[in-house]
Amino acid sequence: MQFDYQIIDRKQKRSQGTLEAGSIREATAILKEKNAFLVRLTPKQDLFRLLTELVKKKHGKLKFTSLVDFTRQMGIMINAGLSLVDALAIISEQTRDLDQKLVVARIETYIKGGSPLSTALLDLPDSFPNYYVSLIKAGESSGKLDDVFLRLAENLEKSREFRGKVVGALIYPIVIIMAIVVVAFIMMTFVLPQLLDLYENFDIELPMSTRFIISLSSFLSNFWPLIIIGTFLSFVGIKQFFKRPKNRKILDMYLVKLPVFGDILQKSILVETTRTLSILIQSGVPLLEAITIVKRTTNNALYQDAFADIYEDIEKGRSLGEALGDTNVFPAIFVQMTSVGERTGKLDDTLLRLSRYFQMESELAIKTATTLIEPAILVILGFGVGFLIISILTPIYNLTSSIGAAR
Repeated sequence: MQFDYQIIDRKQKRSQGTLEAGSIREATAILKEKNAFLVRLTPKQDLFRLLTELVKKKHGKLKFTSLVDFTRQMGIMINAGLSLVDALAIISEQTRDLDQKLVVARIETYIKGGSPLSTALLDLPDSFPNYYVSLIKAGESSGKLDDVFLRLAENLEKSREFRGKVVGALIYPIVIIMAIVVVAFIMMTFVLPQLLDLYENFDIELPMSTRFIISLSSFLSNFWPLIIIGTFLSFVGIKQFFKRPKNRKILDMYLVKLPVFGDILQKSILVETTRTLSILIQSGVPLLEAITIVKRTTNNALYQDAFADIYEDIEKGRSLGEALGDTNVFPAIFVQMTSVGERTGKLDDTLLRLSRYFQMESELAIKTATTLIEPAILVILGFGVGFLIISILTPIYNLTSSIGAAR
């Protein structure tokens, strides 16, 4: 692999050129042997470099689970006395995840070039959230990088556990609903038309339900490719429509007002918000910067606007509790407990306790939702099957009755 370099020798003479090396580490070692100051060292833009960049675009993003494991491993190794370079090298050797290898390699490049870890992470926004980078920066400033990593790992592990509970509770009803829709579509499109064609050979008056089934089944069987394409295009169009900030805000506003699911969504946002604020404040990040970070990490546009207003109020000299109360978005317990935490000087601990409280509330809301959804699915399924059976069997019963009367 070729590298372009620029150096300054002892006589302050600047020179540049190209050298061949197996890696950036090897190239750096070669140039150091010349007893010169290294100004620039970059891989040459050849076919290999272009292919590498293409791979990085498609890969090189840490999954959330990989981020949790990476953070825990870094915390343990740095706490044990290993340097950043050694810790990254060990992680790179142990992992089989291509994305993680690429991410670690890019971080190593920055560290070996003399950049701090926070700068390296800042160049990987898809893998490391804003609050993560800010905490690492605070850890570097305070000299407690190992403590920050361990605290981050604990926070991320709690988030992973919470997300797992949410997904685990909701996956069953979602799968059941999707299965019902797919089976109903197949039945109406490919199975029922063959059965319903038999009724055309008999001169009997079909009930309204049967005629409805025949019309719907005929429509689906004739236009099912267009229906599938139209459904896909509609999904893409709706997704693009709600990417606009104004439309997204309207959607988020209605989502949090949905019965049952809106409560789960609100509680989930509050869990992540309070937990993130707690660890940021505990690590010494200024409150205004912490509010900005939380705003960026929140996906709901309604809460993003609320945190923007909170930022402005705090800038004007108001307390966090007062600013929270003015938004009319956060629950009263959040506002009251935050005010108490500010007065007692234990805001980080109060926010952490609030996070645990909201997590318990959200888990209870999820259990309530799944308890209500399962019987609702069974009732809807029973009505659907019953309507289908009545619609198909009623003409047969009428036909046998008419034949019996004729005899």
